[in-house]
Amino acid sequence: MTMNARIKSIVRGVKYKAQEAEGKAKQTAGKATGNDRLRRKGKAEERKSGLNQFAKKIKDAIRS
Repeated sequence: MTMNARIKSIVRGVKYKAQEAEGKAKQTAGKATGNDRLRRKGKAEERKSGLNQFAKKIKDAIRS
């Protein structure tokens, strides 16, 4: 894996972690305010981030 590819991989990982944190925050805000739509949206974002992180791990394993 080249240095450029490693940097891109790290940036992608940080992006997905931020997306996960945003999803958790929305989920918590939804629970606190009783807003089911916001809670569901946060949960969906968190799951999407988890799938993206899993796909990233597979891509990185293949490239190594």
